[in-house]
Amino acid sequence: MAENIAETFVQTAERYKDRTGIIEARSGKSITFGDLNRRSDGYAAYFSRNGIRPGDVVVLMVTPSVDFIALTLALFKLGSPIVLIDPGMGYKNLLRCIERVKPVAVVGIPKAVVFAKMFRKPFHTVKSFFCCGNSFGILGPDISACVSDCEKPFPVHQPSDEDLAAIIFTTGSTGPPKGVRYEHSIFSAQLRLIGEYYGIGPADVDQPAFPLFALFSAALGACSVIPDMNPTKPAQVDPEKFVRSIDRYGVTYSFGSPAIWNVVSRYCLDNRIVLKSVQKVLMAGAPVPYDLLTRVTGSLPREASVFTPYGATESLPVASIESREVLAETWEMSCKGRGTCVGRPMPGVDIKIIPISDEPISEFADTMPLQAGEIGEIIVRGDVVTKAYQNNTDETRLAKISDGATFWHRMGDVGYLDDCRRLWFCGRRAHRVMTGSGTLYSIPCEAIVNEHPEVYRSALVGIPGLRHETAKVPVLIIEPVRNKRLDDSTLLDEVRALAQASELTREIEYFLIHRAFPVDIRHNAKIFREKLAKWAQKKISL
Repeated sequence: MAENIAETFVQTAERYKDRTGIIEARSGKSITFGDLNRRSDGYAAYFSRNGIRPGDVVVLMVTPSVDFIALTLALFKLGSPIVLIDPGMGYKNLLRCIERVKPVAVVGIPKAVVFAKMFRKPFHTVKSFFCCGNSFGILGPDISACVSDCEKPFPVHQPSDEDLAAIIFTTGSTGPPKGVRYEHSIFSAQLRLIGEYYGIGPADVDQPAFPLFALFSAALGACSVIPDMNPTKPAQVDPEKFVRSIDRYGVTYSFGSPAIWNVVSRYCLDNRIVLKSVQKVLMAGAPVPYDLLTRVTGSLPREASVFTPYGATESLPVASIESREVLAETWEMSCKGRGTCVGRPMPGVDIKIIPISDEPISEFADTMPLQAGEIGEIIVRGDVVTKAYQNNTDETRLAKISDGATFWHRMGDVGYLDDCRRLWFCGRRAHRVMTGSGTLYSIPCEAIVNEHPEVYRSALVGIPGLRHETAKVPVLIIEPVRNKRLDDSTLLDEVRALAQASELTREIEYFLIHRAFPVDIRHNAKIFREKLAKWAQKKISL
């Protein structure tokens, strides 16, 4: 039998029942571990009375809050898989995702319930709607007001190894978003890894920018401060509010995207603020540039640690590195086009590099691991690696490689392992550009021109050429810093000179300026290079 993270939370709540478990920074509302446990029992009993059964898929569309955590725990206790979808992915993708997972119930704020009722075709399998918030009775009772915290303990569902806990969708940065199946065993493995590797426990106070991370904190006995921000728009975080809640509640660690810490660290340095209580910062979701690492470390006490875990929705975390090692050892090589070092494998995780292929690989014996230093496709194996996508056999077949009784997950990334067993990330497999003379990888090539002080970021793309049916013409697109001093022509000349000086980028002939790259909503850092490629194709006549 797999372990249900809700069972772990119940044990934690009994041990620390009178301690504060969740705080809402915006409202100041708080709840103890004991009351949070009882509230989740109340929700579980309410759903059970209203026809929700173990195995019923439930879409959860509630804003980060005490109720979000209580509802998540309640559905875990009930054994009903929750579906978490980022509304920032756009309506078309969102509706496509809903239709694929076939939910039987929706639990959401009034706006979400109205949305679900408006688009009945994607929600045609839904039998029950539960409104969390006041709709003046139009959408039914407000379940947050009619659930009692004093119900008797609800028996926690004992899952099998195959029982789903959640379906979490990818960002869709290289294709349509895919629903990743999270069995209870995945959450248990993640909980154990996060608690042991990063040393998180009851003495900590978390400020999670990823709402679901508060679930891990609650199970580990750490208090969570839900920040006053929109998690779907991390780059628009109000740094003053974010810092204020850190100071007010003595936050000791925070897990968020580089986009959040980009804003917060600038604010701290501009105002000479040191976040004295913070001991750990975890940044994930995209490569973390050198200047951001230096700014974040400069905003923290000297003894604090900054980690940059590497992984994906399908497998997180699989590798990790601390900022001191990056700043002292690896960044100089990254600037020369060696890729971004994302650290060593996490305990219990295996990482290998295999030859790149865009086709399914059914058996591990059908491929051959590469030697240290050779760039190839990154594959991973371990307890935190998910098994399949929900109702999507084609994508599952493409992403998984059978290996006896186990399997490997294809990360969709390319990179290499060095002689110290550190993993170096060189970009997405789909973003490599195969020219007539070889293959260019996005991260190494972009690092060369990113050294220019007036380049905020860059993107390597390939556009169709005239000489060869499959070969692409490489184009480097530049997004300048906001207050650049150079005119466009001079900036492009200087960027071109940088590219010409490196063997990695010497063959690139075309350079363009784009004022604002299209990026993913969840992290505000993953560049939609496919969109930029189409834009570049219109700009360049071959």
